Amino acid sequence: MFEKISVAMAASVFVVSSGVAFAQSDSSVAEQISRNGFLLENGLQIPAFDPVEGRKLFGSKGCIVCHSVNGIGGEDAPELSAEYMDDPMNAFDFAARMWRGANAMIMMQEDELGEQIEMSGEELASIIAFVHDADEQAKFSEDDIPENIAELLEHDED
Repeated sequence: MFEKISVAMAASVFVVSSGVAFAQSDSSVAEQISRNGFLLENGLQIPAFDPVEGRKLFGSKGCIVCHSVNGIGGEDAPELSAEYMDDPMNAFDFAARMWRGANAMIMMQEDELGEQIEMSGEELASIIAFVHDADEQAKFSEDDIPENIAELLEHDED
């Protein structure tokens, strides 16, 4: 599933994905790696950054109860519309900001959702990809919010 690549290749992919052009056609390589993830030669695995999956998870995991995207969702936590994200965005910095807010997020999750959200690294990577992808966010609608999560949103409005 994961393509093993050298650190130098990964660095060139990250540079390409941040908008810097290379003489080679590395944009297709960057897209392939972004969709599939990769394994560095030193054994570190980078998961796939799938904004389509992230759109689904943003609703189903309950992120939408506290965070909004394009005007849809809760207001108890920062809005996560792509227009407010850094470009390029360091996914590890995004995760570090989440880590710094973990105590408050866990309290809110337990209060709003009744439990702490469980999330894999792959799921987190997909959510990060979604909050950075304006095109995918434009597709986000209330239809992406499962009924049980939508009920929580309605409860918050009362």
